[in-house]
Amino acid sequence: MQLKELAQTLVVSRLIGDGSTNITGLQIDSRQIQQGDLFICITGQVSDGHDYAATAVQKGAVALVVERILDLNVPQLLVENARDAMAALACHYYGYPTTDMKVIGVTGTNGKTTTTNIIEHILRYNHKQTGLMGTIQMKIGNEYTVMERTTMESVQLQHAFSQMRDVHTDYCMMEVSSHALDMNRVKGIRFRTAVFTNLTQDHLDYHVTMDNYHQAKNLLFSRMDNTYYADENKRQYAVLNADDPAYKLFKKSTAAQVITYGIDNECDVRASKISITSQGTEFTVTTFAGEAHIQMKLVGKFNVYNTLGAIAAALLEGIELSEIKNSLKEINVIEGRMEVVDGKQDFLVLVDYAHTPDGLRNALSTISEFAEGRIITVFGNGGDRDRTKRPIMGMVAAEYSDYIYVTSDNPRTEDPSAILQDIVPGLVEAGYETDKYELIVDRQVAINKAIAEAGPKDVILIAGKGHETYQIIGKVKHDFDDRLIAKSALEARGLL
Repeated sequence: MQLKELAQTLVVSRLIGDGSTNITGLQIDSRQIQQGDLFICITGQVSDGHDYAATAVQKGAVALVVERILDLNVPQLLVENARDAMAALACHYYGYPTTDMKVIGVTGTNGKTTTTNIIEHILRYNHKQTGLMGTIQMKIGNEYTVMERTTMESVQLQHAFSQMRDVHTDYCMMEVSSHALDMNRVKGIRFRTAVFTNLTQDHLDYHVTMDNYHQAKNLLFSRMDNTYYADENKRQYAVLNADDPAYKLFKKSTAAQVITYGIDNECDVRASKISITSQGTEFTVTTFAGEAHIQMKLVGKFNVYNTLGAIAAALLEGIELSEIKNSLKEINVIEGRMEVVDGKQDFLVLVDYAHTPDGLRNALSTISEFAEGRIITVFGNGGDRDRTKRPIMGMVAAEYSDYIYVTSDNPRTEDPSAILQDIVPGLVEAGYETDKYELIVDRQVAINKAIAEAGPKDVILIAGKGHETYQIIGKVKHDFDDRLIAKSALEARGLL
C-alpha cells in the first residue's frame, strides 16, 4: 500500500516526501522494524517514539508518522496526535477487519477475563468460530498466544483482527481496559456488543479519581454507533449490570439497545435461588427468552454476575437458552480464577487473581459461604500502583479471614516491606489482632507457611496473581507461579 493512500484516510495531516513510497507493515516498536515498515512515533508516558525514529530508519523503516518534523531523509506524515492517527491508519491498512466479524467487548473493574471466556465457551459450544483477546491469552483460530497486557495498541489489535478474519472468525470476545479506552487504543473497532461488569476502586495511580475512571469506562458505550439498522447483524447492544450504580451513566450515554442483568434489581436477565458450594454454583435465570435452571463449576456470587452478562450476550446472538444452559455445565474453572490446587490434602487451596478490594471481597465472601474450617488468606499489593487501596485490602481481608499472611505481589520498584506496611493500617482499623497476621516479604515463604500450617477443612486463598507465571521485583521478571509454589508446598507435606 502506498503512503499517500494511508495519508488520505486522515483529513488533517501533511505529507512530506514521496507519497508513492510502498508500505509493507506498520510498527510502533523500533526493535521490531522490518524493511518497508511505516514507523509511528507515539508519545507515551515513559518514552517518546520520536527518539527512536533514527534507529527505525536504520533498520528499514521507509516512512514515519510524526508529531514534529524530524531531520531524517524519509517521507514523513505529520499529524497532531500520532496515537489517534495510528488507529485510523491501522484500520485502513488491515482492511477494516472488525466489520467482517462480531466483536463483543467486556469492560469493568473485575470479571472481564471470566466473562469473555464464558461467552467464548458458549459460542464455541454452539459451533461458532471464535477469537479471544484478554489478560491471559489471545486466541486466533486454534492458536493461543500469551498476552503481556489486557488490551493491545491499535496497530496490534487491527493486525490480530485481520488474522482472525483470515481464519473466518465469526466472533471475537475482547477485554477492554480503562487504560485502553483512555489512550484510544480501541478506536476504530466496531463493537457488536459492549458488556459492563462492575466498577470499583482500581487504577487510581493512572486515573487519579474515580470519576475519571468512570468516564474512561463510559467511552466504550458512548462511542458506539448512533445509527439503528433494519439488518439485525448490524445492530449494536449494551449489556449492563443493573446492580451497579455506574450502569445509569452508560445507559444514558449509549445509542445501542440496552439489555440489563443482575440479581437485586429488576432487569432483563435476572438470577434467583442461588446456591453456592465449593464444587460449583446453581441458580435460576429468568430472561426475555425464558427461564432455566443453571448448573456450573464456577464458584461464587460474582461468577453469577459474570455468567448473567454472558447469557445476555449469547441470547442476543440467537443462541437458545437451553443450549446456553447445556454449555455452562461443561465450562471449566477459568485459569487463575478461584482455581483449585488439588492434591491429597483435607483442606482447600484456591488461587485467585483478586487484586482489588472488590475482587478480594468477592473471593473471600464466596469462601465464607462454604468454609467449614479456618479461612487463611495470603495476599499483597502491587508496587508502583494505586497506594490508596492497600489499607482497604487489609480491611477486607480482616473482615473474612481467620489468619492472614501479608506478603509481596509484584513489588516492582517499590520497597516490598513498605508496601506491606501500607496494608497494616487497614488491619488495625478493622481491629484485627496482631497475633492473627504475619508480614512476610518473600511470597514463596508465605505460601509455604500457609500450607504447612493448614488443618482439616481449612480454606487457603492465595490472592493477587492468579494466572501470572512471574513476579516483578525491581524491573526484572522472575519465574513465579502461585499454583506451582502451592503444589511444591503440598508435596513437602506429602500431600501431592
